[in-house]
Amino acid sequence: MIGCIVACSLVASLAGEALAGYCNACHLPVRAGVHASLACNDCHLAGGRSQSDPAAQSVAAAGCVSCHRGYERIFSGTMGSRKGERAFAERTYGRHDPGFFPANCGGCHIQGCGSCHGSGHRVSRPGTERCLACHKGYYTGWDYVGRAPREDNMRYQRGAVANGETFLTMLPDVHFRAGIPCSGCHTMGSMVAGRGGKKCRECHTPDPTVLEHRIAGHLEKLECSACHSAWGAQEYGTFYLRFADTRLMDEFDLRPGGSPDYLKSSYLKRQDLPPLGLNAAGRVSPIRPQFIAFYTDIDAARGGSRENLLLAAEWRAFFPHTVQRGTATCEACHETPRRFLLEAAGGEIYRLRQDGLPLDSFWQQRGQRVVNGGFLPEGHYRSMAAGSMAYRRGQVEKWRTFINRVEPSSNE
Repeated sequence: MIGCIVACSLVASLAGEALAGYCNACHLPVRAGVHASLACNDCHLAGGRSQSDPAAQSVAAAGCVSCHRGYERIFSGTMGSRKGERAFAERTYGRHDPGFFPANCGGCHIQGCGSCHGSGHRVSRPGTERCLACHKGYYTGWDYVGRAPREDNMRYQRGAVANGETFLTMLPDVHFRAGIPCSGCHTMGSMVAGRGGKKCRECHTPDPTVLEHRIAGHLEKLECSACHSAWGAQEYGTFYLRFADTRLMDEFDLRPGGSPDYLKSSYLKRQDLPPLGLNAAGRVSPIRPQFIAFYTDIDAARGGSRENLLLAAEWRAFFPHTVQRGTATCEACHETPRRFLLEAAGGEIYRLRQDGLPLDSFWQQRGQRVVNGGFLPEGHYRSMAAGSMAYRRGQVEKWRTFINRVEPSSNE
């Protein structure tokens, strides 16, 4: 131990191989990859101070940004700050349980550069599976490789397992099938700048021979994902059940949650064409619930208190990573008001109030909001759905493309 103390006291005055010799008296690091040739103090003495973990967020990754300048800004973004998730938890579930966020929402989000690039001395570029260690379940990322979250009941926890969770096997994104990793669009530069990633038109140019691309309104008012997303994971009604007596949990037969005194379930999960709304830029975009949040204190409810308290009914414009070359048919938008949360009153498919939930419908705008955009105004939809002659001609042309692709049913 005395030898280690003496060695460490000399660190600041030594460099290169000499320093490595003293460090190796106690440590046996195995450096690999692009950093294999670096001396210990290149990272661990950043700024003249010894850093046990030079990649940690707590020290602003001092050992990394001495070379990779500016990348510390990623810690103030979504992956590092968790501002959005924390704010949501505090104004919803946190009203009933101040400890809800750390108990249920602390599993992901980066703790430093090593969260993505690997820990210790084996730093590497993150591959897709490393991204999916956090971008799993209901969070965007799993859909890119064709995974969708299963229902929460234990009877559905079967089949393939990835990132510690079972999943439904779905059609992957066309870019994933082409071998493009997450980093193909989500570069470090884009994340540091606060951009989600590359925009579609940075790589693709609208083809004027394609019917949908010839319509000016589509190119001006729609995100590409509004038409090219084959499916999107959607969770309608997110229930957190709190237990003082955890022995009662077995009665619900739900998979264990992130906290020992909570279980999570949902009213309905779907994996079809996502509803549409407006994003922050005012363009038509896929939207999904995130979250229509309910809370129940099981012990209080058994004593007569209300259960299934509606804490928020919030949607978010998003980009499903389920892009395909083809698109939905014309009527999937122009003749489907429910897709814009304009389901007619009295025509509700799911009767939520009869199920004891304080909401008329998941597919009616009333009582809900899009936190990073808005819903399409009903008047706008009505004009879009009016069915002009130009629309009818386009619809016929679209369907002819399907008819012309039909293969003969026999060789006769």
